[in-house]
Amino acid sequence: MSHNIAQSVKKSSEIERLKTEFLQYVEIEKGRSLSTVSNYDHYLSRFLDNTGIKKPEEVTDDLVRNFRLWLNRQTSIAEKGQAPTAMKKKTQNYYLIALRSFLKYLARRGVTSLPPDRIELAKVPERSLDLISAEDLRRLFTAPDLSTLRGLRDKAILELLFSTGLRVSELCGLSRDLNIHHDEFSVRGKGDKIRVVFLSNDARQAVKTYLAKREDMDDALFVQILKEKKEGNTGKGGGSTQKLAQNKDSLRLTSRSVERILKFYAVKAGISKKVTPHVIRHSFATDLLRNGADLRSVQMLLGHANIATTQIYTHVTDTELRNVHKKFHNKNHDNK
Repeated sequence: MSHNIAQSVKKSSEIERLKTEFLQYVEIEKGRSLSTVSNYDHYLSRFLDNTGIKKPEEVTDDLVRNFRLWLNRQTSIAEKGQAPTAMKKKTQNYYLIALRSFLKYLARRGVTSLPPDRIELAKVPERSLDLISAEDLRRLFTAPDLSTLRGLRDKAILELLFSTGLRVSELCGLSRDLNIHHDEFSVRGKGDKIRVVFLSNDARQAVKTYLAKREDMDDALFVQILKEKKEGNTGKGGGSTQKLAQNKDSLRLTSRSVERILKFYAVKAGISKKVTPHVIRHSFATDLLRNGADLRSVQMLLGHANIATTQIYTHVTDTELRNVHKKFHNKNHDNK
């Protein structure tokens, strides 16, 4: 067995060996998640398969340009009755970011190859924000039935998302031993970075009420709940009761489950726009900025590594520009 491994290592090209060492570096030294390492592996493997190079010095401007042309001409598998679509610029950039990171690693090791700053990312359209109105938010938050465990759980989810701006994965990862007696707690976000988020009084009370009704011993803060029919006399309550799902290693809600929960309440509240956990996160950020918070603070609360990511919110919250427009625009017309 060891002889076969040694042979395969010997047969692999120099660039394949360097790619493997780079992926190990990303996982160990950089501390990236296994998902990130797997993505880098996918993007770089596709680059090497497409170009067929064996040595790092074979990476040239022309080679990268041809690879970019190939990416730009890739199309998705179309559904029946629909035309195939080209690979999005944002997706193309994932390949280029992985390649640039690999080239930076080679340069750091003194390996001759294309300088990483020769890789220029494709221009992508400015990201638009999906937002819902304050009235829609109010209807959404009053939609859960607070006479049921499920409704108490869902109310706590909504309040916590809006109070903290948590990503859905961060929300699902919370444990029930969360100290709700304080108005803040730490959360581990992207890149294993820890940040502090804050609880509103409404969020704290919603979580407290929900936990008081829980009868299980699961470690997760938010758990699956099943509906079961009552036997015999149903009494008040519509003939059904709530119970926690059983026979599972963990009752913890998944990100997909939380997305379905928000979709359900959006429909129930009569909201026509798409409502997702990330839409609530957007609402959290814009609410802060509209009420006078500075961009750097919002960046910290959201856990953005780069403030450029946070700047998307300024397009919808620049009240100063709005005031200038109202004060100075079309005054001659108004005086007619």
